[in-house]
Amino acid sequence: QVQLVESGGGLVQAGVSLRLSCAASGRTFGSYAMGWFRQAPGKEREFVSAISRSGGSTTYADSVKGRFTISRDNSKNTLYLQMNSLKPEDTAVYYCAATSFHIAIIPTNYNYWGQGTQVTVSS
Repeated sequence: QVQLVESGGGLVQAGVSLRLSCAASGRTFGSYAMGWFRQAPGKEREFVSAISRSGGSTTYADSVKGRFTISRDNSKNTLYLQMNSLKPEDTAVYYCAATSFHIAIIPTNYNYWGQGTQVTVSS
């Protein structure tokens, strides 16, 4: 079992940056690949980014590639998402999740989820 708690969301203007954090507790954080997903009102949850257990492999949705960076610090049991050049269409609740797969982009492949943090980007 692993518990995940996101933080760092907020209301910002377009063009600025935010860094989301996901603190993990419970079983060994480094045993899981991790991912970020987001869900906007009236839309399905969508993949944002994922990172392997060691952090050596990462993948991104096309919509955030070049603007967002995923990273992890296994010594601190923490996952990060650095979001630059934010756009109004990035507005959503952002969730971190843990998976036993090497790396995954499908929500159903993830075993554990946080409660989410709201990111709102105004134009």
